[in-house]
Amino acid sequence: MRLHPCLALVAAAATVAVGALPAAAAPTTAPAAGTAAGPVLTAGGTAVAVGDVLQAPLAAGTRATFSSDTTGSTGVFCGVSPLTAKALGNPAAPGTATASLTGLTFGSCTANVTGVTSVKSLTVGNLAYNVTVADSAGLPVTLSAGPAGPIQASAVLNSWFGTLTCTYQLSGAFTGTADNTAHALVFRNAHFVKSAGSALCPGEGYFSATYGPMTDSTLPGAPAVSVN
Repeated sequence: MRLHPCLALVAAAATVAVGALPAAAAPTTAPAAGTAAGPVLTAGGTAVAVGDVLQAPLAAGTRATFSSDTTGSTGVFCGVSPLTAKALGNPAAPGTATASLTGLTFGSCTANVTGVTSVKSLTVGNLAYNVTVADSAGLPVTLSAGPAGPIQASAVLNSWFGTLTCTYQLSGAFTGTADNTAHALVFRNAHFVKSAGSALCPGEGYFSATYGPMTDSTLPGAPAVSVN
């Protein structure tokens, strides 16, 4: 018997990755002549400084999803997935801020895949990842491989056939958007392909998640981060 093609979908990411930075309402007017532009990222009105630690959980009421297709209806679902990043650059707007995604974990994971009885673990590899956040139209966020290697995730699954390990790597760019209203990062259908594992592991998967609010935990009170 062959497992349904969405059983591991680790693509994390994410894989997240996830990871990354969020946003606040863009200014409705340009700075007055002779006034220095503010930084791309602020937290509670204060510029995010190089070295600041940025953190975000999954948005309330959402799950990180690893599915076999873009509908997200069947696969592995995780209710816990905190991410951590370190600010590397925060130039004056307009511009692009940079960060390093240093932590991304997954927990409280379940599966609705035929043949999978439980999710033993889901982990990402080759951290840290490079992150860019731009204040251009749409507030684009891009996640790319760091010095350690490609964006990668592995799932260990308990199944009718025993324990299966499936490893995936990002295919192409991992892009998302910042949401200034919720101070969140939104990723939809990041495409991953299998790089190692059992023949029962599906050949590809799609990762989706919303992380927020993103906060600057280095600043007093951990204010929410915005893209200006």
